[in-house]
Amino acid sequence: MSSSTTGALEVLGAAAAFGAMAVFARWAYADGVSPATLLFLRFLLAALVLVPWVVVARLAWPRGRALLALFLMGALGYAGMSACYFNALNHASAGTVALLLYLFPAIVLLLSAVLFKERLTGRRLLTLALALAGLAITVGTDLSARPLGLLLGVGSALIYALYILAGSRFAQGTHPLAASAVVIASAAACNGLQLLMGAGFQGPESLKGWAASLAMALLCTVVAITLFLKGLEKVGATRASLISTAEPVVTIVLAWILLGEHLSGLQLAGGVLILVAVALSSGEKSTTEGPVKAA
Repeated sequence: MSSSTTGALEVLGAAAAFGAMAVFARWAYADGVSPATLLFLRFLLAALVLVPWVVVARLAWPRGRALLALFLMGALGYAGMSACYFNALNHASAGTVALLLYLFPAIVLLLSAVLFKERLTGRRLLTLALALAGLAITVGTDLSARPLGLLLGVGSALIYALYILAGSRFAQGTHPLAASAVVIASAAACNGLQLLMGAGFQGPESLKGWAASLAMALLCTVVAITLFLKGLEKVGATRASLISTAEPVVTIVLAWILLGEHLSGLQLAGGVLILVAVALSSGEKSTTEGPVKAA
């Protein structure tokens, strides 16, 4: 199996792990956990697992520009994107916010062309069109939202796009587990600070809530971020962002199976379009667009 195919599968695995997060979050919220506390627990528990792992395995920690970039990816990227996303939900429907978040592949594609002179090939434009059409059908096109909700939704997409671009340029050359540890620990610190300045800690009321929080930390954070960074190194920012559009398909299917939510024929059709886009992007041959190694 080629390195490019392996990278595509790793990003797809990350999308599946990220896609399960909504289900675990729903279970945690039902057990009394506040959104701010859940974000803090997600990154704190993940850091408590990953940082000792890196130390015991004696993996090299990133240094210089790579360390700074990874720290900012966690403290500003994940924390900022999550803050925009969860606050947008107070001013717009969940479908609208999800649709706006998944504008990030288009932003990555355009910024890569402008900043890094990547080619806007016909295949990539077709892939993007299929993915966006599938997303619009899957999560809905009701854009009846307050302007602040739309602005925050677009903001979450922009921050996540910058996160991916930063990872593609600076994370290469560092061990994925060490890179993930820096991202996760800095996100935990930033969310912990926000918690102290906000409403305070509101944790789980039972074992079910703690189990959901732990699953979010291990599967949706440690596994997902590590797989994503490993795949990102092999396939580059543009392909990784396009493949990641499989995430809402996973979310909708798991919500149907585990939460009993309705799954319509239109959602299935949208999911098929997204999966076709993922297949097109996954099958693309590697080009010279690959990320630049950090100094």
